Amino acid sequence: MATFVDRVTLHLRAGNGGNGCVSVRREKFKPLAGPDGGNGGNGGDIVLVADPQVTTLLGYHRHPHRSSDNGGFGMGDHRSGHTGGELELPVPVGTVVKSADGDELVDLTEPGMRFVAAAGGLGGLGNAALATPKRKAPGFALLGTPGWEGDVFLELKTVADVALVGYPSAGKSSLIAALSAAKPKIADYPFTTLHPNLGVVQAGDVRYTVADVPGLIEGASEGRGLGLEFLRHVERCSALLHVLDCATLEPGRDPLSDLEVILGELAAYPVPEGQVPLLDRPQLIALNKIDVPDARELADFVRPDLEARGYRVFEISTVSHEGLRALSFALGELVEDARKAEAAQAEVRPRIVIRPKAVDDAGFTVKVEGGSDGPVYRILGTKPERWVAQTDFANDEAVGYLADRLAKLGVEDRLFTAGAVAGSTVVIGRDNGVVFDWEPTLTSTAELMTSPRGTDARIDASHRPTRAQRREDYFDRMDGKAEARAELLREKEAGLWQDDDYDDYDGQDSAARSEAEGETGRE
Repeated sequence: MATFVDRVTLHLRAGNGGNGCVSVRREKFKPLAGPDGGNGGNGGDIVLVADPQVTTLLGYHRHPHRSSDNGGFGMGDHRSGHTGGELELPVPVGTVVKSADGDELVDLTEPGMRFVAAAGGLGGLGNAALATPKRKAPGFALLGTPGWEGDVFLELKTVADVALVGYPSAGKSSLIAALSAAKPKIADYPFTTLHPNLGVVQAGDVRYTVADVPGLIEGASEGRGLGLEFLRHVERCSALLHVLDCATLEPGRDPLSDLEVILGELAAYPVPEGQVPLLDRPQLIALNKIDVPDARELADFVRPDLEARGYRVFEISTVSHEGLRALSFALGELVEDARKAEAAQAEVRPRIVIRPKAVDDAGFTVKVEGGSDGPVYRILGTKPERWVAQTDFANDEAVGYLADRLAKLGVEDRLFTAGAVAGSTVVIGRDNGVVFDWEPTLTSTAELMTSPRGTDARIDASHRPTRAQRREDYFDRMDGKAEARAELLREKEAGLWQDDDYDDYDGQDSAARSEAEGETGRE
């Protein structure tokens, strides 16, 4: 049994960017000939493409998890990593893409339209790209940023020119089968149609499409039946055709009461902003099943009332094909008029100038949040968050480079303005951001400091004592030993203890001290 799917949730994961490489070129007679680490490759994007050859979202319903390739790591000898392959996902024309929160992202109404649903991560720079005249051999590289990961919601809305609406078993499926080459399921019981059907009609020189949705019943706007769930496929139609059953055997039903119920349910359906309400669109009425004698009499009886309301009425029979030719040409005229009006509107439509926001926008904000141990200063912005994601915190030089970038951006000044002091908790990023203990002293440029590659003098401070400090420490130790010996001698003279070997040891130690003082003085 065929399955119709018009709503799908996709779980997307774009490729991560590759890390940059830390490498130093080595040549004969040139042990350190300069950095040559290459850049990492960008991760692959996930792109939704409107394809007219695709008619269903069933494939994504069965396999909702999609991911693209990661970017390759940079290598030595200035070799960049490979770029992750782009993943294209074909979707039917008329697919609406929404975010997980329900916000509409794009409406793929034209064949060939493309939308990047998940952007791949950026590749990190190698140490060759980070070299400057003052930092000639960086001992670090930037990491690749992770690709976008999340959910998007796909909703299919049929792109058709005419929509057939009416009660169940009114003959809508039979009508679309008689007008076009579509072959929907047709039976004599209600709710035979379980999903929309689409057919192409040729009326003279005009070719248009007709959409058939499941039948509407009273209370559909409150969830009864199936029709309201599929009315989204009617939103894009230029005209409506009411198919009224003139041969129904159900008590209390007639074409006029059926029309009132259908109009009430169409009025209760909310259309998206900017679209014409369903009842304000051109409407025709088809009185079906006039091949039944009683139905023809009923059609002749109700036709004057319908024409008095301003409707164009056609008496048809999907069995004998009576009246179908005139109906098809009338629908073609409505479609042609709608296309001309749309073309004229497109000509007078003002020119749209798109100025996209820069990827590296320098804007950022500092928010003060309450915490149990004092205020927490959260930094939000495209640049700071990306820089933190690219930093290897196991490398002190990379951390110092991050501090310099943040200070140059103005983060230090904004923190001072917000009331931050030394030791304040600073978080860069949203939910699971990176936490720092802010030290405003990290404002000097690392380029002016000479330290081994991979280290930063401001972070990994050197405590190696000088020669004067070592000499002073040595004399302090010697003075401490002399004071201890003097204390022992005083205790011996007082008769507190007696040791025959002490005198010999004291003489030897005094000679060693004199010799050491002589050597130290010569230094």
